[in-house]
Amino acid sequence: MRSAKDYIIFPLDVSSLNEAKQYVQLLSGHVGMFKVGLELFIRTGPEIITFIKDNGADIFLDLKLHDIPATVLRAMRGIADLNVKFATVHCGESETMLRSAVEGSGGRVGVLGVTVLTSVSGDDIKHSGFNEVYVSDMSRLVMKRARMAKDAGVAGIVCSGLEVKMIKENFGSEFITVTPGIRPAEGMGKDDQQRVVTPGQAVKNGADYLVIGRPIRDAKDPKAAARKISEEIENIA
Repeated sequence: MRSAKDYIIFPLDVSSLNEAKQYVQLLSGHVGMFKVGLELFIRTGPEIITFIKDNGADIFLDLKLHDIPATVLRAMRGIADLNVKFATVHCGESETMLRSAVEGSGGRVGVLGVTVLTSVSGDDIKHSGFNEVYVSDMSRLVMKRARMAKDAGVAGIVCSGLEVKMIKENFGSEFITVTPGIRPAEGMGKDDQQRVVTPGQAVKNGADYLVIGRPIRDAKDPKAAARKISEEIENIA
């Protein structure tokens, strides 16, 4: 049976290898996976990947590849050699790029399509020149990109917890959903995340993984905060 902590992905959104290692040592056993993003990977390279694996945790390599198909294919081949669990590619404009990412993975890493970043608002979509139908209802854009990802053979997508239920209903329970923008109810405040839900809401909607950073990182006791979130998930899952 899946443990509640296995739903939690902790993002290592720090700029130094030493700080990242401290969080890995502190939270291993309390979260299921660590997310390595663009900033940390550029600064540390594969060293942080090796360190996380040595501490017994899975890795979500969130580089959000977005380039011509041939480049994405070769980049994903390199990522597959790192033996991480998931890696991201922007859905963007091209299904061919997504298919190239899947081909490059060789089935050795789960490719996740990034639909619409949770920091993006309706106004952002409008100013980017999208049709009004997507401005008034961003879930339409998420669904359009999710369909493209599904058709390309991508394992799942990154989307907000608000769209998870719709994704599962339309694309099936096996289509993986990873949801950032997770905030405990008491922490629902203003920050750069526009489309947020609580851990319980996300899991109830069908989310497979929750990216939870600030509520754990900014807590006085990060381990206790992670355990509390696990308890909330356990009551729903």
